[in-house]
Amino acid sequence: MKNQLRSTAYITIALAVGVLTGLLRVPFFILSASFVSEIFLGALKLISIPIIFLSIIATITGFDSLKEMKFLGRKVLKYTLLTTVIAAVIALIFYVTVQPSTGLTLDPTIVLPIQPSFLATLLQMFPTNFIEVFLENNVFGAALISAMMGFAVLSLPDKQRVHLHTLFSSLFQALLKITSVIIRFIPIGIWAFTTLFLQKFVYDSSVKPLIFYIICVVGANLVQGIIVLPILLKIKGVSPLKTLKMSYPALLTAFFSKSSSAALPLTIERSINQGKISKKVANFSLPLCSVINMNGCAAFILITVLFVSAECGLFFSVPMMLFWVLLSTLAAIGNASVPMGCYFLASAFLVGMGVPIETMGLILPIYAFIDMIETALNVWSDISVTSIVNKEAQESELILSDEAEVIKTAK
Repeated sequence: MKNQLRSTAYITIALAVGVLTGLLRVPFFILSASFVSEIFLGALKLISIPIIFLSIIATITGFDSLKEMKFLGRKVLKYTLLTTVIAAVIALIFYVTVQPSTGLTLDPTIVLPIQPSFLATLLQMFPTNFIEVFLENNVFGAALISAMMGFAVLSLPDKQRVHLHTLFSSLFQALLKITSVIIRFIPIGIWAFTTLFLQKFVYDSSVKPLIFYIICVVGANLVQGIIVLPILLKIKGVSPLKTLKMSYPALLTAFFSKSSSAALPLTIERSINQGKISKKVANFSLPLCSVINMNGCAAFILITVLFVSAECGLFFSVPMMLFWVLLSTLAAIGNASVPMGCYFLASAFLVGMGVPIETMGLILPIYAFIDMIETALNVWSDISVTSIVNKEAQESELILSDEAEVIKTAK
């Protein structure tokens, strides 16, 4: 408890100092923050793909049967679909209510990045080379390979399965030791992220013309995170307040790093040690959710496609808007934590419809801020889904708590 309070105090101090140094805009502080953030993000990216790979394969090979595996997989997919569809519906309600399209003036000096086609993005998710998965940080590919290997190991004779499970589990535990060292420096990383965030956005006037668009995207994310997910937790008998307190450092890391994969090591550590979630559930559900559970992305894609289309004079009927709820949900699930994935997927949809995407250039300068909100929501949704699945798993007595597993093993 004392360590938790000390960690929270350090993070709060880091936030306060970051706000101060960000507003002061002293070159030395900005340069130092850039240096620290690069090192911190590099460390997080270094372990993000291996931790997804090892956590999934170690967890699958540790199941006593395929029955446990099917139970968890079905529950995670169920609540992922539920929360993502709700996020898309809320986004549609915000768009129809606020009606953000106001005829913006395009800045011809803004250069758009090259958008890959949706098909090309989809094909990249399926690896053709084992090593390439890790070299290119292919999150979906790592999850796919680890799941395939896990199922293959699970079908082997008990002796071989136990040996391989011990190997992968030991490697995973070694990686968690490295993670624990990185976690100690989180307050320094949060200071750097806060400083860079403040100096970039407080004085950036390009945000102002898109105020109504931002209200729609951010508002939809906030309603999903502050109202919908806590209500769902409450209905399922999980305390929203305790869950939030447990996940606070992970949410901050996700917000400032803009990467649910980068926040994954801390998310797993906090869920197991502070949230008392079963290791089996946490190590399976959280990596899987980091790949497919993208509430914020669904809201962004839906609002952005409707907004940009309206700016170009293309308006959708009510049935077509409802169809976009389905499309944005499916696209968000297939996003697979690709950097700027939501931005590129929204652009790909617009290109596919023949809609000019110059307005995406106006969204680009503020996307980093939107991405922060989305990523924090995604991680909060991951933790919420995992907490609910853990509750239902324990109630079903199919998957025991860690304490019960220890007693069972001792016997």
